[in-house]
Amino acid sequence: MRFERLHHVQMLCPPGGEEQARAFYAGVLGLDEVEKPPVLKARGGAWFRGGGWEVHVSPVPGFVPQRKAHPGVLVDDLDALAATLEAAGRPVQWDPHFPGHRRFYSQDDHGNRLEFLEPVTA
Repeated sequence: MRFERLHHVQMLCPPGGEEQARAFYAGVLGLDEVEKPPVLKARGGAWFRGGGWEVHVSPVPGFVPQRKAHPGVLVDDLDALAATLEAAGRPVQWDPHFPGHRRFYSQDDHGNRLEFLEPVTA
């Protein structure tokens, strides 16, 4: 048995937060929204896919943003992504403390932490 790859990450949002999720994951990051299966669509939320990762955003009562737990997403042009996020008014906090990679943290429109990184090439 071996693991092949990560299928998706689940991010949480407050009830009714789907439009904010769409604005960030589709609008800012450029991911495609994926049609949810009918049985799951009734629960609310939204799914997004692109560039090798998939995000399932699910509404929950009593939502609290995740400020420590996060997905770490490899990108091929970290500076371009940082510029895209900053131009859209989203935070970018650079962190040099990950050996062999450049990285920064940002957050979605619900305050959930996201890590984006790229390998350092010599």
